Amino acid sequence: MHIPALAKVAHHAFIAATIISESQISSIAPTSSSCDNAPAKGQCATAKVAAEHITTAFQTYKITEKGEQAAVIALMALETQDFKYNKPIDNTVPGKGTRNMQSPEYNKKYAQSIPSLSDKVTPVLNNPVDLLDVLRENADADFGSAAWFLTTQCTDTQRAGLASGSEAGWEDYILHCVQAPEVTKKRTEYWTEAKKVLGVE
Repeated sequence: MHIPALAKVAHHAFIAATIISESQISSIAPTSSSCDNAPAKGQCATAKVAAEHITTAFQTYKITEKGEQAAVIALMALETQDFKYNKPIDNTVPGKGTRNMQSPEYNKKYAQSIPSLSDKVTPVLNNPVDLLDVLRENADADFGSAAWFLTTQCTDTQRAGLASGSEAGWEDYILHCVQAPEVTKKRTEYWTEAKKVLGVE
């Protein structure tokens, strides 16, 4: 048995399982093909940019289950109106944002988990607005929050429900992990399309 060769094969298989393409994002978030006339200056990301950084997030947090990937992408696409925003339009909760519109409480936990940003995070750790800016200015951090949230804040049972592709699993994730007030029709439409595009049974 040649262990290095087997390890190399496993590594390539892992990478292949986490690659998200521009065309997949364009299908899930149909208005993300362009940032022409974007509604919020400096916030819009195209499908190409989103695909690159979502792929990085899935590799960083080792999310290989297609059902989980579909849920994370659907969440981000809905929350950002096809990646047009990374903080709320009304800005009623200062410090809320990143590509899953994460609350300031979780942004603080998330920021502290990223060693490469520690020099920028530490001075603004207790300033939610400035902390959000640090996360938004780093594309991998901006797009990585939803993957981090899934892998650190959701239970194994909730993740298994998403991996199964079941509607019950989706609703459990939205209501009890993300803690949204309801599972809207629009949320489910994004999720249904994401499952279709990623080939979730």
